[in-house]
Amino acid sequence: MSGMDLIISSTFLPADDPETSLAFYRDVLGFEVRLDVGYGDMRWITVGAPEQPQTSVVLHPPGADPGLTDDERRTIAELMAKGSYASIVLGTSDVDATFARVEAAGGEVVQEPTDQPYGLRDCAFRDPAGNMIRINQLT
Repeated sequence: MSGMDLIISSTFLPADDPETSLAFYRDVLGFEVRLDVGYGDMRWITVGAPEQPQTSVVLHPPGADPGLTDDERRTIAELMAKGSYASIVLGTSDVDATFARVEAAGGEVVQEPTDQPYGLRDCAFRDPAGNMIRINQLT
């Protein structure tokens, strides 16, 4: 489709402990904080890679949508606890060095750097909220 000028602007990941998630994304992954907005007892924190200012990750309160039922909020909490609610895939020029840094910082390792049969080298962690973070080797 010509004439389209679309980029990925932001994606959302639930964060049930904003301070712990902020420390992980800022101090461990090296993302910069772009916005930190509170509303009542809830908080939305926007972070992103300094080299990619047009793309952000918004760490948001899970279940903040007023249209959710209590059952839906419980389901979200259960899925987060299992680490199967949300995920993101990041890329790096050195997956082994990135893995070592995140592991040394106490990141919850899901998969050590592995050469996948489909031609990709990657690793995986869970963030403090249980979200799956896969990190791909960029070629």
